[in-house]
Amino acid sequence: MTRYLIIYEKGADGYSAYVPDLPGCTSAGATKKEVEQNIVEAIRLHIEMMIESGYPIPEANSESEMLVLA
Repeated sequence: MTRYLIIYEKGADGYSAYVPDLPGCTSAGATKKEVEQNIVEAIRLHIEMMIESGYPIPEANSESEMLVLA
């Protein structure tokens, strides 16, 4: 099982998400729950397309860290 980092961003019109290790894999939704569901489907379809096209599936290399500035 591969675990990909997902970045969520809140905007004026809802939420967006992207996967740094899968360039071009993005999604959006009106709510956080909606974008969470949408990005899972986007990842599945993105990987499926890569396999069908003969592209290698990227390894999950991204890491995250929260920096708090005082």
